Amino acid sequence: MTTGKSTPQSPARQRKTRQLEAVLSAVRGMTDFQSAAEIFTKLQLNGTRVGLATVYRNLAALAEDGVLDTVKSADGTTLYRECESSEHHHHLVCRSCGKTEEFHLKGLEETLNEMGREMGFSALSHTVELTGLCSKCSAKK
Repeated sequence: MTTGKSTPQSPARQRKTRQLEAVLSAVRGMTDFQSAAEIFTKLQLNGTRVGLATVYRNLAALAEDGVLDTVKSADGTTLYRECESSEHHHHLVCRSCGKTEEFHLKGLEETLNEMGREMGFSALSHTVELTGLCSKCSAKK
């Protein structure tokens, strides 16, 4: 859930492999967050032969490189999606259906860095993930 790129590219630190390209292809255009197991199943259904461990490893590398966003589901599973924004951003996640929206809070970065400096910290990083019910799920309840 940190800095993201608007269009997935092969990460600079990763060697370009057939498996990496397959994972990139599987996540391109995804609008909903999906687990590594779901992405693995998608690859298998498309006839791509790749191991589950390889999918996990490539997803983690793509997320670290800012190509993919990640959020944690209610059960703690890491979910992945192509980044929509090239700037640092945060997520609002529906606890019921998993719908996720990216948002920016003006001044948040500066406030957090100032707070860190006041407390003697530097090189801060953070993630913000707000959870609630989207309008559709709220209407159902």
